Amino acid sequence: MRRYLVVAHRTLGGAHLMDHLHRLRVDDPYCRFHLVVPRHVPEHPSYEPEEIESTARRELDDILDRMASMGMGATGETGDRDPVEAVAAAVDRLTDLRIAGIVLSTLPRGRSTWIRGDVPDRMRTRFPTIPLAHLIADEVAVA
Repeated sequence: MRRYLVVAHRTLGGAHLMDHLHRLRVDDPYCRFHLVVPRHVPEHPSYEPEEIESTARRELDDILDRMASMGMGATGETGDRDPVEAVAAAVDRLTDLRIAGIVLSTLPRGRSTWIRGDVPDRMRTRFPTIPLAHLIADEVAVA
């Protein structure tokens, strides 16, 4: 069974991402998804670490419920605020599964700290044998 690692936070559940995952399922009805939701640290200094984890966990649980209702097999975890490190931890844990690809979903250019932080290229360098699909959300799709 092929498994895709899906990495998103603020774009989690966006139409662009769900459409892509649906197309993957059409191509291979037996494929599964493992969602990796990096913890998002707000720019203001008044955040609490527990709040950051609980927000990421709540978003993950919501999308897992949504995907289950759509008949899409998915598991998931929250991870390090650095998406590359979050994926590395998942890859290390999922050694018994065949990872068919990484699906990285980001905000649009100009709004994405992941694009400014060169996450797509860093991910390609860190995981050269795993194909990467970089999806960029539409301005309209992301609040």
